[in-house]
Amino acid sequence: MKSIFKKAGILMLAGAFVLSGCSGGSKDQSENPDQAANFNKTGLPIVNEPVSLRMVSPKAALAPEYSEMEIFKRLEAETNVKIKWENIPDTDFAEKKNLLLASGNLPDAFYGAGFSDYELVNYGEDGTILPLEDLIDQYAPNLKALLDRRPDIKSSITAPDGHIYGLPSWEENNLGTNPFFHVINKKWLDNLGLKMPQTLDEYTEALVAFKTQDPNGNGKADEIPLSFMHMQWCMDIAGIFGAFGLPDNMEHRIVRDGKVIFTATQPEYKEALKYFHEKWYKQGLIDPESFTQDAAQYLAKGKTTVETLGSYIWWEVDEVVGPERSEDYALLSPLKGPNGDQLIGRGNGGGPGRGAFVITKENKNPEITMRWIDQQYEPYMAAQIHWGPLDIVFEKDENGKLVNLPLPEGTSAGEFRQKVAPGAGGPGVITIEDLGKVVDLEPRAQQRVKDLEKYYDPYMEKENYPSIFFEPEELDKINRIEPELIKYVNTQRGKFIVDGGVDEQWDSYVKTLEKMGLNELMEIYQNGLDRYYANLNR
Repeated sequence: MKSIFKKAGILMLAGAFVLSGCSGGSKDQSENPDQAANFNKTGLPIVNEPVSLRMVSPKAALAPEYSEMEIFKRLEAETNVKIKWENIPDTDFAEKKNLLLASGNLPDAFYGAGFSDYELVNYGEDGTILPLEDLIDQYAPNLKALLDRRPDIKSSITAPDGHIYGLPSWEENNLGTNPFFHVINKKWLDNLGLKMPQTLDEYTEALVAFKTQDPNGNGKADEIPLSFMHMQWCMDIAGIFGAFGLPDNMEHRIVRDGKVIFTATQPEYKEALKYFHEKWYKQGLIDPESFTQDAAQYLAKGKTTVETLGSYIWWEVDEVVGPERSEDYALLSPLKGPNGDQLIGRGNGGGPGRGAFVITKENKNPEITMRWIDQQYEPYMAAQIHWGPLDIVFEKDENGKLVNLPLPEGTSAGEFRQKVAPGAGGPGVITIEDLGKVVDLEPRAQQRVKDLEKYYDPYMEKENYPSIFFEPEELDKINRIEPELIKYVNTQRGKFIVDGGVDEQWDSYVKTLEKMGLNELMEIYQNGLDRYYANLNR
């Protein structure tokens, strides 16, 4: 097998490293002569005789076990490091990760871990996970070069105490500004003689027609006017709230004129819930499973033998309905609401994720682990970790750039990506400088950029809440208040849409949120934002 690194044009840095223990108390390889002799400070393989590491990671619904994924088979062959994977469905990962941390049954590392700021600081301070900055300096030339070149990334992943506890994940392409692409069945509109909806009421009229006028022509009432996944990234109706003058998002937190607003207690939010219940759910226009289905069930609804899906939310059309059927569907710009509002939110954050990979105190080989993960911060390899390997997803053009191969017939890019790569949550950073030079944006991402520019950018909020690393005491308060508060909001949101009663229960709902600490939570977020702006102006 040709070297994956040679094929990607990777130049392995061959500097001399001085072995020393990291500040987290890990044992130096040189303390054990046999281990030291087996470990190669530079070059490949990383170890002469195989070494096994236990890693826990989430995996997408369509992904195989990582041990069967070609990219990791190649990494094992190149590095001689064997990963004993424990892959957990991504829908269950947060809960099971917390159980592992609470029980002390720790792997050597969490991969694609999505550790929150609170988890990074809390488990870093108590020694559950190791500080990584010394390991990066000594054993991670690719990552160190990135952080030296991009001090903004280094600053973003550095905790308030000065340590780096988690490694970054980022595709710097600005595609996450709006994940809620709103799709409608254009073929059905044509069949029924309806125009493309421009307003919320026109859209509702189309949904009613989808339900009552048999647009698929099979003589059965099997049409699903609208389906989504309640409070799930890129699958929720949060974007449609903008028709009432205030967009929503997963955090229920937006910024206007430098002020943090909690959307889920605002009058615009209340009006949206009333509309969705009275006009949509009561009329049978919303798929009841929208509040319970998982991604596999959701995606299957677009691929039934007879076309039954009228409208849905997803940030690319063909992943839900398939490449061939996607021609029947079209994107909707934000719908104009009852008072003429036409806008959509801007996604919060936007910088690198900082908890994509952590090393635990149980790891006896942190140097080997850091060398292994560092391979995934070389730009060519980072692209393959995020999108898939050479000869399967990419080939190299005459300039050495990774360009996309055709997709397997009948497979959408999103489905294929799940099957061949850890994806966007995996370690590795593809900077804006890498796009177009090291790797082409995948075709669907190029299309997404065009769609954003055409359908959503003109209507997008100007501000968002940036990625802020809070002080430990602030994180303690956020972690104490926010999880249960957001859980309550999301539960009530579903109940108000399904059962109604928002007028009668609104005051009680808001008072409950205040008792749960909403005002204190918003004060923390406002203080963090004020500091962020102050630092920008220094």
